Amino acid sequence: MQKESDCIFGLRAVIEAIKAGKQIDRLLIKQGLQGFLYHELMTEVRNHNIAYQIVPVERIELVTRKNHQGVLAWLSVIEYQHIENLLPMVFEKGEDPLIVALDGVSDVRNFGAIVRTAECLGAHAILIPEKGSARITADAVKTSAGALHTFPVCRERSIVRSIEFLKESGLHIVCAGEKSDKKASETPLTGPIVLILGSEDKGISRELTSLADHLIKIPMTGTIGSLNVSVAAGILLYEIIRQRTV
Repeated sequence: MQKESDCIFGLRAVIEAIKAGKQIDRLLIKQGLQGFLYHELMTEVRNHNIAYQIVPVERIELVTRKNHQGVLAWLSVIEYQHIENLLPMVFEKGEDPLIVALDGVSDVRNFGAIVRTAECLGAHAILIPEKGSARITADAVKTSAGALHTFPVCRERSIVRSIEFLKESGLHIVCAGEKSDKKASETPLTGPIVLILGSEDKGISRELTSLADHLIKIPMTGTIGSLNVSVAAGILLYEIIRQRTV
């Protein structure tokens, strides 16, 4: 659970943080909150397109019982980017984009390990959804070996719309899953690519797999049916780099 020491609380404190340009990672607002400061907060939230949750006061008081005034927020450990802004910069450098999209990967250590691997193997960014993704904490930064401080992470409200944008921009959509009958090594993985990885329990959503140009798998001969997602990311990114440098 996120701790009191990691958050800010109180209407005025959160309003001023937003006005100061701080990126809000998570925002909880008490059900039934009213008043002038509440309306000022909601104006700032809408103006800055900040995602929030309306929750019972008990949810907030699980974190703090101090004078929170019904508002609790966590500041982002990193500065998120937007894929629409980042993609043109990759093309301008004359490089084939390699984006890693994570659908429902919620374990912070797996997330940090994937970022570290992506940075080492030449990917350009990680793409995650606002909801259902790992929160970027100190543990994630540590597991990434500090890569999260410099490697671009794009957090978007709709990962489906972002993948559609990337597909329309000329990137090939590659989904990795156990049910595919096509091996990664037998699939052309050169050119501009989005590699989509899902959670170990649910895999990749149907909405995203329907956009795929390629459905691939890592062949396995052991008795355990799946790999840890961060290990799978390393294997598949290596295969992409191998094909690109042959």
